[in-house]
Amino acid sequence: MGEGSNRFHRELIRPSTEKLLKAKEGDTILDIACGNGNFSRRLAELGADVVAFDYSSKMIERAENRSKDYFNQINYKVVDATNYDDLLELGNERFDSAVANMALMDIADITPLIKALHKLLKPNGKMVFSITHPCFQTPGVKKIHETEDINGNLITKDSIQLSQYLSPEPYKAIGIKGQPQPHFMFHRSLSYYMNLFFESCFVLDGIEEPSFKKEQDNSKFEWSEIPPVIIFRFRKI
Repeated sequence: MGEGSNRFHRELIRPSTEKLLKAKEGDTILDIACGNGNFSRRLAELGADVVAFDYSSKMIERAENRSKDYFNQINYKVVDATNYDDLLELGNERFDSAVANMALMDIADITPLIKALHKLLKPNGKMVFSITHPCFQTPGVKKIHETEDINGNLITKDSIQLSQYLSPEPYKAIGIKGQPQPHFMFHRSLSYYMNLFFESCFVLDGIEEPSFKKEQDNSKFEWSEIPPVIIFRFRKI
């Protein structure tokens, strides 16, 4: 990710997340699974006070090293998102909102986190999170790029082929090109996510399905008409 993030985050995740989050100066925001603090620093730029945590102490060390200009605005912590009691120690009704960028599908059990969020957020507080789109990025999905000559015109079409969706399943995948080894991901259906939030007294009041703009290079598969991610906003009631 480095200092400037990558194209996936810059073009898909950040614009739609900022649109749904509507962070403003003076907000107190919880950044869940913050990694190297890329989005935490963006929230600080917008004037928010940020508590950011990650399971990896190495990531938190890197985040702190990259965030020296925001020492008074970002408080980094090492916290396990699956530990309900540790999450509650972050504060009762402390946060105006919470955000998790491309993280929940990497966490084995998200139930403790969602239950804790209802206690961590202020009344009417919101949770915004992005995940790989479970409808279109299922375990074993095949990306298909076809080129056809129709009356002398080369027509290209991108599609996907999948054979399962409803059943939750752990699997290993490469998240970023060049990653030295695959990591575990956890496929869950849309209804799985929604029902967990509904059961914890949240309502869904915002959703985005961003995709890349169609490029001129027609020789490769591109996520233009098929959104690779989905971003939700749930609000505490």
